[in-house]
Amino acid sequence: MALVTGGTGSIGFAVAEQLAEAGVHVVLVDLNAARCEEMAAKLPTRSMGISFDVSREEAVIEGVQRIKEAIGGVDILVNVAGILSNNKVFETSADEWRKVHSVNYDSNFYLSKACMPHMVEQGWGRVINLSSWAWKSGGLTAGTAYSASKAAVIGLTFSLARQFAGAGVTVNAVAPCYVFSPMIMEQLTEAKRAELLETIPVHRFCKPEEVAHAVLFLASPLSGFITGEVIDMNGGFQMD
Repeated sequence: MALVTGGTGSIGFAVAEQLAEAGVHVVLVDLNAARCEEMAAKLPTRSMGISFDVSREEAVIEGVQRIKEAIGGVDILVNVAGILSNNKVFETSADEWRKVHSVNYDSNFYLSKACMPHMVEQGWGRVINLSSWAWKSGGLTAGTAYSASKAAVIGLTFSLARQFAGAGVTVNAVAPCYVFSPMIMEQLTEAKRAELLETIPVHRFCKPEEVAHAVLFLASPLSGFITGEVIDMNGGFQMD
């Protein structure tokens, strides 16, 4: 069974669809309970939608327990939930800094801590964290808090991958940039989008389905020799 946070967003639901098409039962987690249930009902496998605040550890512990009682332990955890901030350092308040980190980074820690004991017990599991190219670029249009939070996600990914490498549990990250989703596109003016299309080497934005395909690969049994890695999806912005 897979748990996908941010499950009703463009990337989250694309991930859920591809996992479900591969035969995986999926739990969609987001803030709007009715929308979670509505979108889970569209998936081809027995799936469910549930709402809890991923930025609060108590809510995560309670939510994961509800999921366990309803559908079983989490075998595949995909941390997609995130919020964007475009403010650079002098415009970023302490409250904004904490809010962005609590959703983008703390949630990954809380969910991993709550879900991984089941994976370790059964000797198999997958954790896939959604970072961003902002983690290594410092952010072109993204702000300081967002870029720093996505870098922190990579640090957590490496730490967990190292700890659980011998337990049959892999931990990896996907770092896309400029995914054609409302969270990104609504933050950019038409002029800025046109400018970016000229500067992105492949001259287009990333599709949610492409991110989901990378996640599906990392979730598969045949990716078991890959852990502590970051799949960059930046259209040729940076090659290393």
